Amino acid sequence: MNFKLIFDIAKALLLARWKQSLVAAIGVTFSIGMFITLLSFMNGLNDMLDGLILNRTPHIRLYNEIKPNVNQPINLSKSYQHYHNFIRSIKASGSRQAIYDNGAIMQALLNDKRVLGFSPKITAQVFFNDGNIDITGAVNGIDVQKESKLFHFSEYITAGTATDLERVPNSIVLGKGLAEKLLADLGDVVQVTTAKGEIFQLKVVGYFQSGIQELDKTQSYASIMTTQKLLGQSANYITDIQIKLTDIDKAPAISREYTQLFGSDAEDIQTANAQFETGSFVRTLISYAVGVTLLIVAGFGIYNILNMMIFEKMDTIAILKAIGFSGKDVKSIFLVIALSIGFFGGLLGLMLGLGLSLIIDQVPFTTASLPTIKTYPISYNITFYLIGSVFSLVTTFLAGWFPARKASQVDPVIIIRGK
Repeated sequence: MNFKLIFDIAKALLLARWKQSLVAAIGVTFSIGMFITLLSFMNGLNDMLDGLILNRTPHIRLYNEIKPNVNQPINLSKSYQHYHNFIRSIKASGSRQAIYDNGAIMQALLNDKRVLGFSPKITAQVFFNDGNIDITGAVNGIDVQKESKLFHFSEYITAGTATDLERVPNSIVLGKGLAEKLLADLGDVVQVTTAKGEIFQLKVVGYFQSGIQELDKTQSYASIMTTQKLLGQSANYITDIQIKLTDIDKAPAISREYTQLFGSDAEDIQTANAQFETGSFVRTLISYAVGVTLLIVAGFGIYNILNMMIFEKMDTIAILKAIGFSGKDVKSIFLVIALSIGFFGGLLGLMLGLGLSLIIDQVPFTTASLPTIKTYPISYNITFYLIGSVFSLVTTFLAGWFPARKASQVDPVIIIRGK
């Protein structure tokens, strides 16, 4: 088989019907371009939503849940072992919300290679006093450096800086919606009342905006030390330990392991955000489905064009076979034509997809709920371009295989006799 000769013949046939070849290539270009653009935009959107929810959520959360004590005194009595206990409306046990022996737990997490990092946290329910009105809210005591490193806390600060929580004593960062309710500007002092009736004055050093409006109307942040003062607790008081793992998929199994090992409740990210993850998966699935459909449509276009080309080039095929070209050679010629259309059309499609993505990335996107987002989100994942390249070649190869097989089976005697 003379490959150079086969390529020369394929080139001649392509140029002889260059308008049809151009239409087929444009079909591939448009399909690949839309495939890349659609996936880049949808995955950029998913990444943005993940940043709002999943990146702010620990892979595993250790805490002590308030729940009824299952071991009632009557169940522990040997005298009533064979009796039925019908006690109902059991009140929550008197166990505290603090995590017991949290220092040893955090040391164990530090030595666990599966753990990327962890951040202690305290949640305190308070009332923000606005004149005669008490606004229900929550103060989250955090380790600012760890919270910024693991959960991007500093990226959601729209005024002030996160480090001010550590530098300024008795300071607080208010959710944007909560600050608007309290009419609190930077540098103002807000008054909070704890559940025990203690009143504290806290200085506003920043605004926090997560993109979830209802959350920003109730949430605020302070340092762990300030929150411990609010609650009148000691320096080792911690209610939550937020854990980030090196592999998020292992969170459910490790969560169950930590529950038994540390004797505290553990919630994994898959359980906490099952609905959100399902939505992200469905959006991605739809994007791939639409993109693949576009490629298949382009493949049918190439199939039809090659079929017409074979019908019109029966004389040429007959002459080629009459002068010694085998059916395999003829099949190779038409496969080269199909793959050439797929290669050049796909290459232009990748360029078109990248260009459209760059244009969308520059389109302004402003909304009050997402102050950190300035333009429409785009993901420049190279995987999309690799998938597009492979699909363009595979689709055009399959589209060209059947017409090429048909051309290889042409009987030159029948064609020449008919002429």
